[in-house]
Amino acid sequence: MLFSKGDYLQAVEQKVASEMISKVLYPSDSVERGRELRLIQEYFLVACALEDIFKTYLSTHDDFDAFPSKVAIQLNDTHPTLAVAELMRRLMDDHDLSWTQAWEITQATLAYTNHTLLPEALEKWSLPLFEHVLPRHLSLIYDINHRFLQTVTTTWPGDLERMRRLSIIEEGEPKHVRMAHLAIVGSHSVNGVSRLHSELVKTSLVPDFYALWPERFNNKTNGITQRRWLLQANPALAGLITETLGEAWITHLEALRELESQAQDAAFQQAFMEVKQTNKARLAQRIEQTTGVRASPDSLFDIQVKRIHEYKRQSLNLLHIIHTYLRLIEDRTPPPVPRTFIFAGKAAPEYWAAKQLIHMIHSVAEVINNDVRAADWMKVVFIPDYRVSLAEIIIPAADLSEQISTAGKEASGTGNMKFALNGALTIGTYDGANIEICEEVGEDNIFIFGLRAETIETMRRQGTYHPQAYCKREPELARVMAALRSARFCPKTPDLFSWFYNALMEHGDYYFHLADLASYIPAQLHAAEVYTQPALWAQKAILNVARGGKFSSDRTVREYACDIWKIQPVLKGRQ
Repeated sequence: MLFSKGDYLQAVEQKVASEMISKVLYPSDSVERGRELRLIQEYFLVACALEDIFKTYLSTHDDFDAFPSKVAIQLNDTHPTLAVAELMRRLMDDHDLSWTQAWEITQATLAYTNHTLLPEALEKWSLPLFEHVLPRHLSLIYDINHRFLQTVTTTWPGDLERMRRLSIIEEGEPKHVRMAHLAIVGSHSVNGVSRLHSELVKTSLVPDFYALWPERFNNKTNGITQRRWLLQANPALAGLITETLGEAWITHLEALRELESQAQDAAFQQAFMEVKQTNKARLAQRIEQTTGVRASPDSLFDIQVKRIHEYKRQSLNLLHIIHTYLRLIEDRTPPPVPRTFIFAGKAAPEYWAAKQLIHMIHSVAEVINNDVRAADWMKVVFIPDYRVSLAEIIIPAADLSEQISTAGKEASGTGNMKFALNGALTIGTYDGANIEICEEVGEDNIFIFGLRAETIETMRRQGTYHPQAYCKREPELARVMAALRSARFCPKTPDLFSWFYNALMEHGDYYFHLADLASYIPAQLHAAEVYTQPALWAQKAILNVARGGKFSSDRTVREYACDIWKIQPVLKGRQ
């Protein structure tokens, strides 16, 4: 219209502005324009999805009586939570349903999956921004909150502090909309994604909501698809399994349990490890092509690939690498086996500490990889441009899978499942799905270390964690920290590690690096010693594959379908 009227400049400006909605991925939330664009994007996706759902439903129905039995919407974290207000708006404004009718349909249709306990992932939008972008939705949220707080008052009369904690609107200057609260209030089901995580959601994240509606809370442990992460990503191992067991595992991963009988068979062990060696050679070739580092496939491939984040503790891995190097160079004590330490992953654009950590890994790698004294024993590699197609090369090649988050911080993890299914042994904390992997594969076939979540929470609450005390008791930890404080691993940028040293030694070590490093080092040594026994390592690796049946996404989807969506499978042959 503007173009046809001759207002070409404004027409172009409008076109550019509208295209921003789908062209800019993950706009920065550190500036107001970025936050506004992100909110608009979330609404755009929700509105489009609901438009499609309504169109499909209304093509075969004249009213909304059957809507919750025909439509199930799973809110994947807080990003699509606007669906609560948008569904209400569509039902009330576009189809003239009463508030009560619309609310009953909304709650019966929506369910909420929480994927993280981290505050930064639980979205909050300032009221001024929300009112500017979505004024009608904000008015609906006010109504939802008013009616909800009436329920709270009825349950806990006079408990103003609990009302403040539960309110969808957070007090402050400015006030904010708590999207996690909106998701819980607007849904009939709330679940976490591992058993520990689901318990922490109830006891730590939203205990007041759990006290109000305990029946809404449940667990759905994550899963992965074996058709992608074994059949496609690791065709040689898939072929060996199919040759041994048949094809049942492809659609029923529990069938892998039959591999247990092969775990101590010398011929199967040899065939299994030959597949691993071929996959390692392929990854070594990719590493040399992309980084110039020559990694020996005969070394232990110690791999940590995941989003770069402080709680995931690539930094703890780095501290162990520094320890291993100092033992080799200063004590002339080589590790039990040569090892290639492999990292990959991406950092959020605005996450300064994560980007600094990548810089630190490269800096340590440069020192170690150019030290001829370490050449036969250690290599450190950061593979760039992590993506799914690269993961399909990395994961089948792993010997040791690093799953070392601070206990209580990792909701579940699925990388841990992918690595185990491809015959890697896990070294990890008692966190997320590591706990359930440990239960399935057996404590003898995984390397668990570190403090438990409840211990960490108690130490935080009581203020009894003092990282300096660990350095005083453990000379090896003190040596690592001294190296970190010096410019030994960053001669070109002497202050590179100072922020990390200060975070650990001066600011309380929030992620408990030093507390866990004391047990991580011996766990790593134990893993290396097991690796020196090829038959024993092969047995443990085979059992990790054989006992991974629980972690199929087929099981996870069945649980969502049965417990939350209340739908039954279509039997073969039925239309």
